[in-house]
Amino acid sequence: MRAAAILGLGCFPQNLMPFQTDKSSEWQIGMPASREEADVVLLFGGDGTIHRHLGQLVKLGLPLLVVPAGSGNDFASSLGLRRVRHSLAAWRAFCGGAGNARAIDLGRITPCGQEPVDVQSGSRFFCCVAGIGIDGAVAERANRMPRWLRGHGGYILSLAPAVFTFAPFTMKVQVASENADQWTTCSDQPTLIATFANTPFYGGGMKIAPQAKMDDGLLDVCVVGAVHPFKLFCMFPTVYAGKHLSIKEVEYFQAVRARVETEHPMDVYADGEFVCRTPVEIALEHAALKVITPV
Repeated sequence: MRAAAILGLGCFPQNLMPFQTDKSSEWQIGMPASREEADVVLLFGGDGTIHRHLGQLVKLGLPLLVVPAGSGNDFASSLGLRRVRHSLAAWRAFCGGAGNARAIDLGRITPCGQEPVDVQSGSRFFCCVAGIGIDGAVAERANRMPRWLRGHGGYILSLAPAVFTFAPFTMKVQVASENADQWTTCSDQPTLIATFANTPFYGGGMKIAPQAKMDDGLLDVCVVGAVHPFKLFCMFPTVYAGKHLSIKEVEYFQAVRARVETEHPMDVYADGEFVCRTPVEIALEHAALKVITPV
């Protein structure tokens, strides 16, 4: 078997050693250029590293094993790969012919009025959650922190100042079925944050979309309207348990495609990375990526 290893920031070739017990396997470091170069890809890193490589991974169509080694590992956690040992067990099962690879969905962001997404670049695919609003302000602040701090509560540390300074903004969210040209307005109100989720978790373990599944062909949309800063601050602990959906200012629905317009251009972040600014269309790409999962 030919395996390619992508090493994210802070990862080194020695991190591969536990996975290299089969001496008959051929290994290369770096993203393969074509399917002829590899049979499987191992990625050591977090959500940001995965995000930056999604375009090429989708193009290759090879099975991907994620080894959680980043400051944010929500995608790996959503797959049941919370520790390196979980990825190692999944890898050994895969090498043993367990057939533990399955296709999952991805999100895709297209700035409105621009050319279709360049699937080779990977900059507009996302694996976890895309967010608009206070999420962008928090992510921008967190991304300026040292890597070790980002991985140990950086999102929460960045959240507190944003809660008391970020002002609600006018946002319209419209949804359409996969083949429909008719758009229906689902939310049109002063908004603090709107998230479009492929996975339940983001932001270091917040269960923003408790009903999200990675293979159901749907995005889970969570919109938080204007909330008093103190109430918003008190609300965030409930997000870690997915208990925020009962709050009256929270709207939650599912869509295959969504269009987002704001009064002024707003930053769009996905998987903790800046993507573009509104207006945007956010769509679900069904069964776009094959991943290795626990048995």
